Amino acid sequence: MRIEYHRTLIADRERNEVFYKALASVIEKGRTIVADIGAGTGLLGLMAAKLGAREVYLYETAEVAGVAAQVLKANRAKGCQLMPCHSTDMVDPPRADVVVSETLGNYAFEENIIDTMNDARRRHLRTEGLVIPFRITQYVAPVVSDRIHKELTAWDEVGHGLDLSVARTMSLNNVYVRTFKPAELLDHGRTAHAWDVADLRNDTRANRKGEASWKLAAGATIYGFAYWWTADLVPGLSLSTAPDAPRTHWEQLYFPVPKPVAARKGETVMASLRSRSSEETGTHLAWTAVHFDKDGKSLSRQAMDLDKGWIP
Repeated sequence: MRIEYHRTLIADRERNEVFYKALASVIEKGRTIVADIGAGTGLLGLMAAKLGAREVYLYETAEVAGVAAQVLKANRAKGCQLMPCHSTDMVDPPRADVVVSETLGNYAFEENIIDTMNDARRRHLRTEGLVIPFRITQYVAPVVSDRIHKELTAWDEVGHGLDLSVARTMSLNNVYVRTFKPAELLDHGRTAHAWDVADLRNDTRANRKGEASWKLAAGATIYGFAYWWTADLVPGLSLSTAPDAPRTHWEQLYFPVPKPVAARKGETVMASLRSRSSEETGTHLAWTAVHFDKDGKSLSRQAMDLDKGWIP
């Protein structure tokens, strides 16, 4: 059982407090019915019960459901019912006024929150009900620090006349969980772009794609792209994994480029990103970096795709 992972969730005070405040803002004591999808050890469901929800349905299909059952018993949780199944497999599920699901990863959609919420709106949610979170925005920014690039190209330093460039190529056609300082990003991250917005209140595609571009005010070398997201739970309350946001158990992602892009003032660097996520096949990512001169002529194009194996 991945109990250590669940401990990191419980230890994430920022995450827990923002979700608590979001639930507190929508629960009417003795009236609101809540569905907690992907309940884990049951924390959010217990919060909802403590806040006065009339009934709470907790959906958890993993082994940790056994822990959740004991946690509910230990807390003498009233009105809480554990459903040991995935919410999408539940036949004729009870309807809720609020569906809350913290099924978010370092890559926002790697735990399939889009498909989960699409199903929840259709079958678990009452008319005029609410979903938490209701919107997820994905951001990208160029990385101008060579710190991680040096780490990933250690293959070049093996010495002894040996060539491990094939392994180097493999390292650079991958995505990494890392933490960035704002100073490691172009313009300290102030020019980060939202390349994708998913509104979970409406039918939303699990396949995502978008692009962003930066016209450089000064010369810079781009080593890759940093990624993060913001989840709007209820109006006025959000969680962010941005480098300058309060720390959570989530980190940013690093999308490398095999050959660093040395761009001059007035030139443009563009990033395009694509993802495909499903319960059956997992999450697949692809990204492309294009360098344009001042006149818009393409100087280089580097495309990476995890679906095509380790050679881009």
